[in-house]
Amino acid sequence: MAEKKISLPVKLINGGVAGLIGVTCVFPIHLAKTRLQNQQNGSRLYTSMFDCLIKTARSEGFFGMYRGAAVNLTLVTPEKAIKLAANDFFRHHLTTDGQQLTLLREMIAGCGAGTCQVIVTTPMEMLKIQLQDTGRINAQRKLIRQAAVRGGAAEGSFEVRARTGLQLSRDLLKSRGIAGLYKGLRATLLRDVPFSIIYFPLFANLNSLGGTGVQGPAPFYVSFLSGCVAGCIAAVAVNPVDVVKTRLQSLCCGAQEDTYSGAMDCISKILCNEGPSAFLKGAYCRVLVIAPLFGIAQVVYFLGVGETVLSLITESRSGS
Repeated sequence: MAEKKISLPVKLINGGVAGLIGVTCVFPIHLAKTRLQNQQNGSRLYTSMFDCLIKTARSEGFFGMYRGAAVNLTLVTPEKAIKLAANDFFRHHLTTDGQQLTLLREMIAGCGAGTCQVIVTTPMEMLKIQLQDTGRINAQRKLIRQAAVRGGAAEGSFEVRARTGLQLSRDLLKSRGIAGLYKGLRATLLRDVPFSIIYFPLFANLNSLGGTGVQGPAPFYVSFLSGCVAGCIAAVAVNPVDVVKTRLQSLCCGAQEDTYSGAMDCISKILCNEGPSAFLKGAYCRVLVIAPLFGIAQVVYFLGVGETVLSLITESRSGS
């Protein structure tokens, strides 16, 4: 089956639009995922995703569920651009004599794309996690403070000051340099590279099953379902690494919560104190985030948003 040829600029526009729409739609679920992954045994505030969203909305308001969204919306377009451009670049250079890529070469191309995207993904995730988790830490400290006051202790303030992504970036650059924004880089690589290795080949092969003929691309609904299925499988497969990455990139911890010196220390403490099941925390949230994201991406491609934008730009240039 011949693949539908789409130019790189069109892919970048479609990827950026899909990212912006997708982030806006599913960000509250992503916030719940971060908070569920960060809470440790003995300091549990939320029993489920819905419990987390309800408590967040009550204590922080509707926009509290979008804490950190500005960072995502700012950086999601360059992240998608790098990922799509890198995947196309590696697929092009791994193709010989116009033949279809083997599964191994598809995996190598996905590996290259995942490796390149961490340039933007790591600082984006680093900043987003701090902003998303502030409400959880403050809620936990508030409960501890209330218990202490009931026990006769003097009332004091232990809240983490809410900051913007720009303020966090400036503080990290001043105190830790550029390395401060890239804390958790190895864990991000261990998450994003396997995700791309699994997702891109799986999507391509699932999508090829629904081809309408030698010349025709797969129907829209096949591409939509293929993106959802491939994204869900890849998301669950790398969730344990996502838990480790989230914990490592959290600069503030709640009272009586473990801190970690590195990935192996994090894995060891999670296994010892919380058990293997802790590595699946937030897995269903990741599925609920990833499936709509890739479904929305397919809708954007189907509607031809990128093609429309480029044609309008071309017409305006020719008219002037």
